[in-house]
Amino acid sequence: MKVGMKMKVGKRLGAILLSVLLVFGVIACGKNEPKSSPSGSTGGDASKAASDTPSNTEKIKIIYSMWGSDEEGNTTQLVADKFNASQDRIEVKIMAIPWEEYQTKLNTMATAGQLPDTGLVQEGNVLDWAKEGILSDVSTMYEGTDSKPLDSLAFKNDGKTVAYSAANEILLMYYNKDMFDKANVPYPPASLDKAWTWDEFVDAAKKLTVDKNGKHPNEDGFDSQSIVQYGASIENLTWQLETWTLSNGGGYYSKDGNEVKVGDDASIEAIQKVADLYLKDHVAPLSVGQTDDGISRTLITGTVAMATNGAWNVGTSLNTARDGGLNYGVAVLPYMKEKVTINTGGANVVFSQTKHPKEAMEWIKWYAQEENSWGLIEAGIWMPTLDKWYKDESFTHKWVDNPNFPPYAEYKSAVVDFAQSSAARPAAWYYTAHTADFNTLLGSILGDVWTGKTTAKDAITKNLDALKAANKGNK
Repeated sequence: MKVGMKMKVGKRLGAILLSVLLVFGVIACGKNEPKSSPSGSTGGDASKAASDTPSNTEKIKIIYSMWGSDEEGNTTQLVADKFNASQDRIEVKIMAIPWEEYQTKLNTMATAGQLPDTGLVQEGNVLDWAKEGILSDVSTMYEGTDSKPLDSLAFKNDGKTVAYSAANEILLMYYNKDMFDKANVPYPPASLDKAWTWDEFVDAAKKLTVDKNGKHPNEDGFDSQSIVQYGASIENLTWQLETWTLSNGGGYYSKDGNEVKVGDDASIEAIQKVADLYLKDHVAPLSVGQTDDGISRTLITGTVAMATNGAWNVGTSLNTARDGGLNYGVAVLPYMKEKVTINTGGANVVFSQTKHPKEAMEWIKWYAQEENSWGLIEAGIWMPTLDKWYKDESFTHKWVDNPNFPPYAEYKSAVVDFAQSSAARPAAWYYTAHTADFNTLLGSILGDVWTGKTTAKDAITKNLDALKAANKGNK
């Protein structure tokens, strides 16, 4: 895999967070404020609030690092200013570092004993850093409060929580309702109990795939080299691909994360089925699994009828596309043998070098609260981290019943309920170290599988020892 592509694989949450911060910052500045918030108020001008706060040189200084430009750092600082103005003990300063330099810069700072107090860490690196002693144990951070995030959002190292995701995200399926209507194909189900099997999914995709002469796959005269509309696209970015191995009864790892299972027959079969959507079924466009822009290059371009990806796409791309005329819906994922989706979310951590872990945790707790990130949730970019937003319908209505989302009943079933169902499983990086290296290697190994130059079985079998070494931190 090329270096540039490797960066994109790890940058999914980075790109989301950077666009998210712009939304959040605008709201914090009092511009384009949401019509309502969970508490019924819209907040105020954060910069003005900060200027009204008397100077206090005794405040404890907390540095929070993030990846982004100076402009994005300034935007986030406006959010921190709101926190600074809310109390007189702590002052948070934002340290913005360009994405390309972020990990190298933090490594250098760690060696010099100069890490910030707290900051963002990419999901795939959290447990690696924890095992190196770089992260603080935050297991007690929410003791005595009712704001502890869902257990599925806790990164755990040797049984100790070292980070919580700032938001909850799951994988689901999006689809173009107009394409389904035109083909007279029923919409994919929003309810988990009615989820399509893999065969039903492929069958629907064939009915929605059309070549330049109006032919479908398996029809006489169909030309797979002149397809003008594809029925489906499965996002095969490596970390998302794990979903299908789990669905087929396999997975990348054992449940405790100590054993690599991607070489098992069930895992290999699942990966080959995804590849065959392009190679044999002729219902999906070629995707080499190196970039996380699947919705933009499929559903939004108008070339694909249904595509899988994350819940964040509602806010990062689909709202704009809908304004441009896209009539889209949301559905639960199809399944092979077991009904599965995975949840994830970028990590806020407290670095072990801080002299002020208590204050750093206080900032993180504030920053992650729904009322302080309401613009992100209302926009459809973040999903809440607290259980009540999924199980108490009065809270769910405050979250979902707004113009940025698909119809309430549809979204609640396909996303809110799906996220709380037995199908939802935490992504491997919550409990397994070295996933960044493992995913990068696996993505490189599978490159020729997507194009049909080799099979999933041959590619994985030949490289299984290297994958097992990557899982143990041996490159």
